[in-house]
Amino acid sequence: MARLLFTILGLLVAFLAALYQIYLSPLLQVLGVFRTVENFGLDPAACRGLPEFQACEKIVLHQPTGILYLACSTPESRLAWTPAMGQLNAQNRSVEDYIATFDPTTSKITRLELQNYHSDQPISVHGMDVVPSSTNPNVLFVYLVNHRAPPREQDSEIVGADSVIEVFKTTVSGAQLVHIKTVRDSNVILTPNDVAGDANGKGFYFTNDHSFKVSHVRTLRSVFSSTTSVGYCHLDHGCKIVASGLHSNNGIVKAPELNASVYVASNMGGKISVFERQAVDDSLILMDVIHIGQALDNLSLDHHGHLWAAAFPKAQDMVEHLTKNPLHLSPVAAFKISVNTGPGSFYGEKYAVEKIFENDGTIVSGSTSVVHDSERGMLFMHGVAAHQLVVCRVQY
Repeated sequence: MARLLFTILGLLVAFLAALYQIYLSPLLQVLGVFRTVENFGLDPAACRGLPEFQACEKIVLHQPTGILYLACSTPESRLAWTPAMGQLNAQNRSVEDYIATFDPTTSKITRLELQNYHSDQPISVHGMDVVPSSTNPNVLFVYLVNHRAPPREQDSEIVGADSVIEVFKTTVSGAQLVHIKTVRDSNVILTPNDVAGDANGKGFYFTNDHSFKVSHVRTLRSVFSSTTSVGYCHLDHGCKIVASGLHSNNGIVKAPELNASVYVASNMGGKISVFERQAVDDSLILMDVIHIGQALDNLSLDHHGHLWAAAFPKAQDMVEHLTKNPLHLSPVAAFKISVNTGPGSFYGEKYAVEKIFENDGTIVSGSTSVVHDSERGMLFMHGVAAHQLVVCRVQY
């Protein structure tokens, strides 16, 4: 009997050790539970904060002009209404979310006026993309995740958000956003987080960050299972899922070429999936996975083709920052990913991953977007519940 008990105990210990090694240890690393935050890569004397912009979850650079586009709200509204975090108090959401531009050369700030947008409720912004038209570079298409509240007879805490993707059109340095179409497909556009648009003003990819709008086990599923997806919509042909079985989707970005790569960040997985777009049907084929090791949010591409990822060295601080107290300092890091041209490329290391900066929140806090203007030597950072846009002069 004693021998049997020892055998069972040994098997149990082996099982728990394997469970820790395979699941818990990588998760604890990504979440930064035991991580000590480094402070490097940002010079406070070269950075400035602009509190005129608050709670801007996504920022996008128009490279030719250096103008920054921002999708903004208020920190108080984010505490109430952030469907990605399961915060579904629609009654206390902002009624004044907006898209703005910032010209760092002149410091001009412009809130874009919505035209031809007819809705019985305010816009609630999240992910965004700004894409120059393939036929007229002075025309820009703006793709926007809009987390609408459900119809008034439905309880948002029970049914979740009625999320859609909005498509707008504007001009370079313009002050208006002309609405083109609201795209709604409750079977495909389920829990949209971020969007990457085409230059034709008609097609776009987007990430679903959960497999359910509401569920008691939603968070557990996002941590331990691969149940999120990427969808593609075309204004003339509808929407479809083009990649599924993904882990904790968040930001998405794609290179401008038709058959170029599409990059998808895994928040809880601390990795980036690299897909190849198929021109014939816009489907995606998984080509590579880039391991970063920290919780990730939005992605961006600079003028040199380098991929940038906003990361959270201490995920628990980001949760505190977003769900309880936006003034709570949430450390931030940024990673630059490029094609490996060093010795490691001979050993199969296709990508070079470099941590460009890490900060404990004293210079920049809670940033969900990091954008590098490689031509002008500027770095822009903002976050879903952050109190200011941070702009730094850099030499990366």
